[in-house]
Amino acid sequence: MIMLTSQPTPLPIVHHPGYVAEMPNGHRFPMAKFGALARHLEAEGLVPNGFVEPREAPNGWLTLAHAASYVDAVNAATVPRAIAKQIGLPMTASVGRRGRLATAGTVLTGQLALEHGLAANTAGGSHHARFEHGAGFCVFNDVAVAVRALQADGTIGRALIIDLDVHQGDGTARIFAGDDSVMTLSVHGAQNYPHTKADSDIDIGLPDGTGDEAYLEIIRAAVPRALDAFGPDIVFYNAGVDPHRDDKLGRLALSFEGLMDRDRFVTDAARSRGLPLAAVIGGGYADDHASVGVRHSIIHKVLWEFV
Repeated sequence: MIMLTSQPTPLPIVHHPGYVAEMPNGHRFPMAKFGALARHLEAEGLVPNGFVEPREAPNGWLTLAHAASYVDAVNAATVPRAIAKQIGLPMTASVGRRGRLATAGTVLTGQLALEHGLAANTAGGSHHARFEHGAGFCVFNDVAVAVRALQADGTIGRALIIDLDVHQGDGTARIFAGDDSVMTLSVHGAQNYPHTKADSDIDIGLPDGTGDEAYLEIIRAAVPRALDAFGPDIVFYNAGVDPHRDDKLGRLALSFEGLMDRDRFVTDAARSRGLPLAAVIGGGYADDHASVGVRHSIIHKVLWEFV
């Protein structure tokens, strides 16, 4: 079900051209950022053997975390208008294919992290999608599908999801509610989307305007506590860059260097404990898609420091 188009480097980075779906001109979701990120990583020499490319996720994976009726509707491009409105994307065949590719990419990223210690996707982190349907620019919850797929084949038993996107990982929290095999940690803007929060295992809501020093103090306390208390087999890390001070939807005030310090701390916390880390990029929003792509490259650059 997975196709490798190149021999993975010490840091496998997963990407597919289909991560960029066809979108109407002027749509507020920065779809072009995925292509911009890939081009920047190539220009920086961070994919010397090329990207590792996934195939589309099969229904058998998607229905581990989503209702079969919703999966069928996405695949057939027949998602009801009310649900498409909640998702905020045109639910076309191109967008559905992108969702399947990005989800398979996160499954593959998890597999490669277990093999190499570290791996990263150039998409993923669609954490608002819940079991019933998508929401908030998220079609399928790729991390939830990846955890369930790895559990289903016996590769892992326990997973920790560290979600540092500026928006709470509400869909992820709902999918894994009451499941002792998965811990969810979300650090997010308290007043930001979604307005009705779910219950993660650990939730830390931050006031608008939180900057580097206060943010990093919280991360340096919360992440080791979760790692040591839970003892996971793998860590999935949503390295959203929307806490950046210039993000269009963020409302926090982290600098580029603050995001880099955050990612270094999370990566070191996992690797110093011998845990594999699979990174996804999460949210990042600006009218200048190239600048968002550069911000998203932070996690990939940081991971290379640990190879």
